[in-house]
Amino acid sequence: MIDLPGGALRYRAAGPERSAAPPVVFVHAFLANGAVWSRVADLLAERGVRSYAPDWPLGAHSVPLDPDADQSPRGVARRILVFLDALDLRDVVLVGNDTGGALVQFVLDTDASRVGGVVLTNCDAFDKFPPFPFSVMFRLLKGKHRMKASLLPMRSRVLRHSPLGFGLLSRNLDADLSRSLIEPALTRPDVRDDAVRFLRAVDPRDLLDVSTRLKNYRGRVRIVWGTADRAFTPALGRRLQGAFHDAEFVEVPGSRTFVQLDAPQVLVDQIADFVERP
Repeated sequence: MIDLPGGALRYRAAGPERSAAPPVVFVHAFLANGAVWSRVADLLAERGVRSYAPDWPLGAHSVPLDPDADQSPRGVARRILVFLDALDLRDVVLVGNDTGGALVQFVLDTDASRVGGVVLTNCDAFDKFPPFPFSVMFRLLKGKHRMKASLLPMRSRVLRHSPLGFGLLSRNLDADLSRSLIEPALTRPDVRDDAVRFLRAVDPRDLLDVSTRLKNYRGRVRIVWGTADRAFTPALGRRLQGAFHDAEFVEVPGSRTFVQLDAPQVLVDQIADFVERP
């Protein structure tokens, strides 16, 4: 746990405290938390890479923010930067997925001085913030009572792992993990407040505007994209590749949005190669 302006933040660190490799910091999706990166973080630790998986305030966090904390995407991006500064992390490799990929783009547009490289998996880009069908789902969640009512049926594992739930995001879901992702918003009104404030602040035009400046980032970029994703399509990933000055594109056949769950070893190999290369 670390105290930051706006509220405390819980995070998991893995890997050696002293490492020749730059640190990796993960940024997860809406209604997810740092637990979705556990397998990838443990595999990276075996290769000597230190990583940090915070629970960003996106609806599955256990520590609510102060009521006046900035919950816009730009505000959460600034929170990421404050976290890097608080731990004095430098030359960081940011790894973003889904909503987290959009937040990484906001970070680059705000202050990239501590960012040495970026790895993006399937994520929001341009005005697809979020893409269909998540755009419909997000509208259903834009209220404390509506969010709770919408999430209550997800206590059923069958529904939670169906295309109406997390099954749209991953082929390799653990029932305990997926249940843990919905419980904070179901049981904590203050956590729901944080989530709703974020959703109400999301504006696709903001991310579209950020995309026009991604070429200004001159650090290394690798895009690792699951090709079985019906929402964040490979075409979107290729378009995102073109928005950067010089980005690599790696296809992950058979993986959906959560590449870290569907193909953890592939993602680990890509991140490790990325951080170990001079």
